[in-house]
Amino acid sequence: MAITRDPLDELVVPDGTEAKEVALETAGDILVGGRSTVEFGVRGRNVIAGEGVRFGGDIEAEGDCRLDMFCEVASNVLVGQDAYIGERVHVGGEMKVAGDLDIGDDVEIEEGFEANGWIVIRNPMPTIVFLFVYLKHLLLIGEEDAAQQLVSELVDDEDTPDAEPLVIPRNATVGDDAWRVSTPATIGSDCRLHGNVRAKSIDAGADCNIFGSLRARSDVAVGERTRIHGDVTTRNGDVTIADEARILGDVSCRNLELGPEAEVDGTIRADGEITMRTTEREIE
Repeated sequence: MAITRDPLDELVVPDGTEAKEVALETAGDILVGGRSTVEFGVRGRNVIAGEGVRFGGDIEAEGDCRLDMFCEVASNVLVGQDAYIGERVHVGGEMKVAGDLDIGDDVEIEEGFEANGWIVIRNPMPTIVFLFVYLKHLLLIGEEDAAQQLVSELVDDEDTPDAEPLVIPRNATVGDDAWRVSTPATIGSDCRLHGNVRAKSIDAGADCNIFGSLRARSDVAVGERTRIHGDVTTRNGDVTIADEARILGDVSCRNLELGPEAEVDGTIRADGEITMRTTEREIE
């Protein structure tokens, strides 16, 4: 994972991510900033959550799981390697850990826990919040190599080095109804998401299916062959709709650019220019 800035200042949904009925699934790591709410369960490689994060379903981590203090998990926590659980974490189901379990004080696991490795009960680690504050400090003073090494130790895996992490910024809400963040949002290709996306700006990749609307304060870009099952709206920005993309709703923006064979089923409201790009064959 290459890093040149605070990793929690943007919503990043990597290629191939799916929001299924009960879980948000991705091939790589999952990083969740403090005080966020994830109404789904999550399934990924390593799962790292900051202070006070709430999960509405199971956590399934193929690798490690790190939950900072005051986290809440509605159901089970299943971990393929080691688990690090901070103080006053509450788990509504059971916890199963294939490796070691490092657990803080006043942790409540309603249906009990088991681990195949060592079980240590103490305050297991510096807070995740501290780690990211330290990371941000390294970046501010220009120590990008040290920052890269820190992130690699936390989330990288030599077996799957190319899997980009799913990043949910601080104070976000992610669920079937809406994905609400105050940061930019980047959605990769081949994603299938449910819920309206609300962000500072939105960049959706190719071949996605998003069952909800897109609304941003600045620019919105929709990738090739992507379908948006709702409106696309920006308060002060431009909208770009790539080739063969389809918006099953209205578009409201400052300037609009439409690629070849892009479709808008609803009403277009543009304060500025509407540009329709053509294919090379049409130009000839």
